Order: sequence, then structure tokens, then C-alpha cells
Amino acid sequence: MPLKRPGALLHLLVYATLSYAQGNATFTLPPQSVFIDTRTYAVLGANGTFRQDSNTELFNPTASSPPFFQIFDESFLDIIGNNSFIREIASNDTFAFAFEAPIYNKNTNEVFFASSLEANSSIDLNNRIGKISMTDVENALASNASVINVPVSELDIPDTVQLANGGTGPFKGSLVFVTNGRGARPPSVVLVNPESPNNTTVLLDNFFARQFNSLDDVKVHPSGKFFFTDSTYASIFQTRPAPLIPPQVYRLDPDTRAVRAVATGFDEPNGIAFTADGATAYIGDTGFFEAVVDQTKPATIFAFDVDEKSQVFKNRRIFAYIDAGGPDGLQVDKNGNVYAGCFDGVQIWNNEGVLLGKIFMGTTVVNMVFAGDGRLVMLTGSKVYLAKIAAEEIPPFFP
Repeated sequence: MPLKRPGALLHLLVYATLSYAQGNATFTLPPQSVFIDTRTYAVLGANGTFRQDSNTELFNPTASSPPFFQIFDESFLDIIGNNSFIREIASNDTFAFAFEAPIYNKNTNEVFFASSLEANSSIDLNNRIGKISMTDVENALASNASVINVPVSELDIPDTVQLANGGTGPFKGSLVFVTNGRGARPPSVVLVNPESPNNTTVLLDNFFARQFNSLDDVKVHPSGKFFFTDSTYASIFQTRPAPLIPPQVYRLDPDTRAVRAVATGFDEPNGIAFTADGATAYIGDTGFFEAVVDQTKPATIFAFDVDEKSQVFKNRRIFAYIDAGGPDGLQVDKNGNVYAGCFDGVQIWNNEGVLLGKIFMGTTVVNMVFAGDGRLVMLTGSKVYLAKIAAEEIPPFFP
């Protein structure tokens, strides 16, 4: 619920005039953006309006209509650029078709994704993997279409892939998915051919004959090793048995299939990302969101150093605490800025953990992916959005 408070009119005027000052600098705002001076809300006072629920009461002091770019720091303009915009590009209000596991395949100019694990999946039903053509999107944009809803194609995936939830790649031509598993069927790490007939290869489905809980997200490290998170969400959503192993982060060598734990001590390890050099890892912990939502539990991104030899995660430290829900999917751009899908959209920090701004959607962005430089594709479940920005991607290390 957007909150209103004194000063909103001033910010709405800023939105209209598209100019503002921070410190001694004056800058012009691009369309579809607002600037919020942190000094205007630093003190609310005894009679101020405070947010009681970070999941439903979103920080929107300008009462602006989403979607828009919410700017807290002038350097956010370097990320979004002067010609930025946000557009809906695919939708289906009857089905959460685009929920998780976004992967951009440059060779076909397509974005792949997995459907919801909740409303459209159960102990008796798998979820679906679909894709859209970014060529179709660009053609629709070039035609100045007032409404864009490009076709969604579904892949014919075998039963070895059960409830895909995380995705990355391509890796040597294949899409990389991690799955929740379903019922007694184990969670797994799977390679999928992005082109028909979409043949699959299961790389891993156990830790020394022990089943994982429900694999959540995955990234490929510059070394070529896979790193993935294992949460307990499938048990919470009643698509998997009770957990039998701690929620942790693992490394998999795709050649030898050797697996080891590299980080532990999480409530619910969720999104994962690396800097371009692979020296720093980011893990989102969404422990606040379990069977009972508890705002006092983690909604936090942690940063780690990656040991050069063992690749164990070291020097755990807080990177960011989320003010709206928690951090789901994570991405890092070429300049080291960190992106997280949150309950209000996509929040973006610099590499020091300073919140620069948000792509404020007014709803949850579960995950997102760069579809090449300047194109950030965002998944909200029943809709897919494109944010055209200036930031550049970290390209796949082993395409």
C-alpha cells in the first residue's frame, strides 16, 4: 500500500519538471522517474506514518503510479541512462507463467523462464518452462504498439525436470536449471538444450546419497563450477517431504560431478550471484518468508569472499537489508552493481551496499535477467516486463 506523507506534492513536482539537485550538483531526470532526497524522510516524528508491514506497505513517499524509476542517489542515472523506460511485454492474468529461472540465450535471442511453484504446481503437478522471443519484443517496440503481449512458447520437458526454480547460462550451449524435486523425486541440477527437442541431462540429484531439500537458484562461476542454493521452501509449500539436510550453498564440478558445501548458517538461502571476477559471492537469505511470515527474520543479502583454492565462501558480511519483503533473484552488472528482485520491484545497490535506486513496480519481481546489454527482463508471475536501461550485463563465461 503506497504511503502518503507531507512533502509528496514537492516530489510530484520534481517528477513533472524532471530536474533536481543533490549536494552541489544539479541533474535532469529521465522520463518515468522520481528523485527522493533522503533528508525528506529521515525524521518522521512521533505523529509520523510508519510502515507496519514491509510485505504489503511499500515505500512510495511520492505516491507515484508504478512502474517508475525511484532514484535515491545521482549515480543511479548512470545505471538507467537518459533514454530509459519500463514496458510490459507479455502477460497472462490467468496463469503465473513467468515466475523464476530466467535465462537469456543470445544465439536465439530468447528469454526462458519457469512458471509458479505454488498456484500451478502441486504434489501431483509439475510446473512449466516457457520462452519469449526478444526479437518479437523489439519489433513490437519499433512499431510503437500501445500494448505489447508477445507469444509465449512452452518447452516439452521430460519428467526428469521436476519443478524448475532456478536457472542460468547458457553453459556450453545448454541452459542450466536447478529443481525443487516433487514428492519422492529428488531435487536436481539439469542441463537442457535450448533448441528442440530440448533434450536434458541430469548432472546431480543427491549429496552422497542424501536428497537435497529443494534447490532454489544457481549461477556459473568464472571457473566453470556451478554454485547453487538449497532452501526448504518445497516442504513449506507441501511439494516435498520435511527437510533432512541443512539449508546451504553448494559447489558442483560439472565435469567430475563432485559436490561440496561451501556456505552454511542460513535460514533460507535463495538468490545467488557473483562479481565478474568471481572473487565475491552474494547470497540472499529470505528466512522472513516461511510458513509464518516473521519480519524479524532475515530479509538480507550477504556478501562473501570466494577462496581462490577451495572456493569455500569466507568473510561473511551483511551487504544489504531489504525494506520491502526480501531478496529473491540476484544479478550483478558489468560495473559490480547488485540487483535483487523484491516485493516492490528491483532494488539496485553499488558494490559498497549503497542503495542507489529501485525499478519500482508496485508488485513483487521474483527474478530478472539481463537479455544483453541495456535490457533487463523482469518476471512478476503473470507478467513479464522490460526495463530499457544503460547498464551492461556480465556475459556468460562459457556460452
